[in-house]
Amino acid sequence: MKTNKIKFGISYVNTGSALHALNGITKFILFMSWVTMVLITFDLRVICAMILVGLALLKISKVPFSVYKPLLIGTSVVLLMNALFMFLIAPLQGVEYMGSETVLLTLFGDYKITVETLFYLLTVTLKYFSMFPIALVFVFTTHPTEFSASLNKLGVPYKIAYAVSLTLRYLPEVMKDFMNIMHAQQARGVDISNNVPVMKRIKNVAKILGPLIFSSLDRADVISNAMTLRGFGRNKRRSWYSLKPMTKNDYLTLLVIAIVLTLGFIKRYQSEQLFWYPF
Repeated sequence: MKTNKIKFGISYVNTGSALHALNGITKFILFMSWVTMVLITFDLRVICAMILVGLALLKISKVPFSVYKPLLIGTSVVLLMNALFMFLIAPLQGVEYMGSETVLLTLFGDYKITVETLFYLLTVTLKYFSMFPIALVFVFTTHPTEFSASLNKLGVPYKIAYAVSLTLRYLPEVMKDFMNIMHAQQARGVDISNNVPVMKRIKNVAKILGPLIFSSLDRADVISNAMTLRGFGRNKRRSWYSLKPMTKNDYLTLLVIAIVLTLGFIKRYQSEQLFWYPF
């Protein structure tokens, strides 16, 4: 029987790039500022520019394309399905936002394919997608422990900072457990490929998720016991071996982020319409 093999990761990948050399706090501020910019803009020109910059940062990170290719495909499929459901729920949403109606095709009732709705769906879909590259850049280039140490230095309680570190470290382990359980179930004849009906595929996926949940609970219990034995939480403060100091490049990056974000707020405040529509 042919088994499905998925080889990708969503964890720290040390390639020694310039992005890896930046402080974790710098990259976290970049990520949060990026999300803020995405939330405040509906200008397709700005969104496309952000996607190009995000993909360029992924290139600079030197992480192989094969590592995040399945994530790219999966995200694209989900966003396309989201656009379809948005059209089914509100087929004239674009017309309401743009203030005009250019009908390309009438299906039935209020279901019309218009230029305005297509432009609206394109803008929203790319708006969501623009957060994908920067999220990967942050995860791929930020070491969990170093990032937690930086958070603690900013004043975040070290218990919360350590929880963030555990979360970032735990994600790859969950993926590894999922792959092991999936291959074990496939060896027992559980098929989740396109060769079986959808309902049976869903039931077979449940046979994988069940053991995955229980293994995650067992792992969480082991981690909790290990932290207790090491006296975690006994003192109010702790020292960090992986703490990385801020450098000149970090301050320059933060300056650029502040300037771009300020320009973004100014542009949003001065915009007369929510969506940029050239037609």
